[in-house]
Amino acid sequence: MFTGIVQSLGTLKKRETRGAGARFCIAAGTLGTGALEPGASVAVNGCCLTVVEPDAEGFCADASAETLAKTTLNELEPGALLNLEPALKAGDALGGHLVSGHVDGVGEVVAMREEGEAQHFTFCTPEGFARFIAPKGSIAVDGVSLTVNEVGGNEFEVMIIPATLERTIIASYVTGTRINLEVDQIARYLDRLLAARRPP
Repeated sequence: MFTGIVQSLGTLKKRETRGAGARFCIAAGTLGTGALEPGASVAVNGCCLTVVEPDAEGFCADASAETLAKTTLNELEPGALLNLEPALKAGDALGGHLVSGHVDGVGEVVAMREEGEAQHFTFCTPEGFARFIAPKGSIAVDGVSLTVNEVGGNEFEVMIIPATLERTIIASYVTGTRINLEVDQIARYLDRLLAARRPP
């Protein structure tokens, strides 16, 4: 479990094909290797990966074919910047919202503009995805907990403050950038509950 508060900007050092999956070796930046024991969970651009091999700079983790097919991890090349967050520990502050690290879909940046020191972004979502998103609700974009401003059709809007731009990969976004999306867990379970109550 994560909070959507990025702890470090990492860098992809190397990618190796492993059958239908891949192994990613990541320089963890300021995350610190002490918390990266084998078996530890780390959110990488919002995807929960398991540390299989720590090293002096960070760690290596494997991604399955399913993860590569349903997230943007398959598009990463060495040198790519990464949002990193270690798993939440009991007693840690919940600064964002509860994030599972299980990506629900891939969206895209469709518009962006400056508003003072902040940046206004519009993202599009996969078909049928917007029903999970509510104005003033929470959503994770590449693992970053954000508050939704507006929702319309298959698009939603957010405002990014300077501190978030400085500490995440959002500062590198351009129109067309593909992003990992995870909806608020409450919305996901409510949708499932309502679907189960509908008559066949």
